[in-house]
Amino acid sequence: MKDLETDLKQESLLVNRAKNDPQAFGELYDKYYPQIFGYVLKRTINFEVAQDVTSEVFFKALKNIAKFRWQGVPFSSWLYRIATNEITNSFKGDSRRKILIEQFSASVSQYSPSPDVEIARAEEELKKHSEFIALNEAIAKLPLKYQEVITFRFFEKKQLKEIGEILDKKEGTIKSLLHRGLEKLRTLTEQNATFYQDFSSIK
Repeated sequence: MKDLETDLKQESLLVNRAKNDPQAFGELYDKYYPQIFGYVLKRTINFEVAQDVTSEVFFKALKNIAKFRWQGVPFSSWLYRIATNEITNSFKGDSRRKILIEQFSASVSQYSPSPDVEIARAEEELKKHSEFIALNEAIAKLPLKYQEVITFRFFEKKQLKEIGEILDKKEGTIKSLLHRGLEKLRTLTEQNATFYQDFSSIK
């Protein structure tokens, strides 16, 4: 607990410096870019779109950091919130995400990874899950509010409290959304019961 408090205190100082010091913002960028990129990639299933969205996230963070008010939670919560909004804006229509999933499914086995560290790392993470594409196809059919909580809980390994901080919702609301979202996902994937059980048992 002390380590967490110390980390948060140090980060608050860095964030305050970043409001006037581009180098300090660069430290935040280096720390959180891979994390935010990985989240965006899992939601968009497209490397180029993920790069564009993540770049927009940090551009908006830099543009608005002077307005940021420290509330005792990791700076990443704010970045995740910006990223979630950008993803929502990016996929106003379900058809676009469906097309990207199909493109990813067709090309991922032939994809030649860029030397960029964040892409290589994210691609390796994706390939660990042999059923990742099928899962995303199912998740993409859910309303956005369920897509968000399921992705944060099971792919980003966030606790309910953290998800609540990111989405600005009460912990009880997040728990309820997660329960309903998983029930809807179960219905969509009931033809593969083993797959659903393996996924829903992730802690």
